[in-house]
Amino acid sequence: MQRPHARSRLKIKSDMDPLHLHTQPGQRSPLAKSKCKPKKSIILITVGSAAIGLIIFFVCYAFLLSGRNRRVSLRYSVVIDGGSSGTRVHVFGYRIDSGNPVFDFIGDDGYASLKLSPGLSSYAGDPEGASVSVAELVEFAKGRVPKGKLKECEIRLMATAGMRLLDVSVQERILEVTRRVLRSSGFKFRDESASVISGSDEGIYAWVVANHALGSLGGDPLQTTGIVELGGASTQVTFVSSEHVPSEFLRTITYGNVSYRIYSHSFLNLGQDAAHEKLWESLNNLAANSTEKGIVTDPCTPKGYILDKNSTVEGIVLPEESKFTDSLQAAGNFSKCRSAAFNILQEGKEKCHFKHCSIGSTFTPNLRGSFLATENFFHTSKFFGLREKDWLSAMISAGESFCGDDWSKLKVKHPTFKDESLLRYCFSSAYIVSMLHDSLGVALDDQRVEFASEAGEKGIPLDWALGAFILNTATAISDNSGKSRKILLE
Repeated sequence: MQRPHARSRLKIKSDMDPLHLHTQPGQRSPLAKSKCKPKKSIILITVGSAAIGLIIFFVCYAFLLSGRNRRVSLRYSVVIDGGSSGTRVHVFGYRIDSGNPVFDFIGDDGYASLKLSPGLSSYAGDPEGASVSVAELVEFAKGRVPKGKLKECEIRLMATAGMRLLDVSVQERILEVTRRVLRSSGFKFRDESASVISGSDEGIYAWVVANHALGSLGGDPLQTTGIVELGGASTQVTFVSSEHVPSEFLRTITYGNVSYRIYSHSFLNLGQDAAHEKLWESLNNLAANSTEKGIVTDPCTPKGYILDKNSTVEGIVLPEESKFTDSLQAAGNFSKCRSAAFNILQEGKEKCHFKHCSIGSTFTPNLRGSFLATENFFHTSKFFGLREKDWLSAMISAGESFCGDDWSKLKVKHPTFKDESLLRYCFSSAYIVSMLHDSLGVALDDQRVEFASEAGEKGIPLDWALGAFILNTATAISDNSGKSRKILLE
């Protein structure tokens, strides 16, 4: 804050000619009268400066006091997202207004987060190793919550697709390690608050935060926005459908007096990294079984990249690395990569027992209304510098150019990228087009589907953990009051 300063400058001209005045007896000299004016001016300036200073002081004090009172009135909650590529802690601040929760994800008091890699699932062979990253995330959270509020601040750990890929017994061993850390954290914690959530829940939480950000919760269900998430290990599709939805794919949630019947499904093993690994495994098996002179090409890896037993993709959670042979060669080709991606997405289609299955044998209603495409949809689009308009169509030309380029040239164009990160974009571009257009039927020029990482005028992050916090907080307050509360936007 800039503070105004009042300054007075008295300039005295030393070479001024002396004044010769004649006065009548009984008259005051005008010179004597003028000498009083500087004194009065100085007094007025001093008083004015002091008044301005006091005003500034009280304004600043009131501002600081209001900020302190606001922080004191805040409640806090912590959610730890155990994702496939890393573990992220989210610290939320919120307040209660007339019995309703009011959320503000802008500013340090309202929201803070930190992500550490690798994900919890990477500790399948060493569960104790998970304690280090979780403990560090807990310390970050403790630094954002006032000490006097730790005991009343609930902390949750919610693991997703990376953990869902592991055996239940392995999941439980890792979770028990995290519970031990959270029990001693000083936060309010119950053992059941550390769990592996379902893919359907993950989709619902993402839908909640998107529509919270857009201000559509509590309104017409058909005016809400759907979510398509492309994660590392799974893909979620969640939206309000006007079709009949089989009960196993239907979720119902209520805000205020409005009920939302939502289609939500998680396609496990069809996230970007898991699908890429599945392609590499199939190519590796073909190469291993080929004759000595037989060559198997990988259309999703730019030519010039040397495929060997150490090749891997960042974020892959499957336990064994692919072991390549000399029979497998990189031969980037977007069209062939797109076809290979489509085959992965349509695997098991012959087992579909529903009206229609867009991906594999899973029922998927026709996409209705507007959608936000998040996570790797967003990251890949930003990598290629695509604009929101006609981005899906532009993805094809961008992918063709990238896949068809030589690896050495790509390394020069993108010097800051690690090999394992840069390597993913040929497959990612093809997989995105194959999923949205070839499988889910989104037109290449469809303006209803936008890639995004945040939404709303305030730019609220489209992270499912924010939706979990909103839904859990609103539900808890509703249960305590015995009334159905509508979420307030701030």
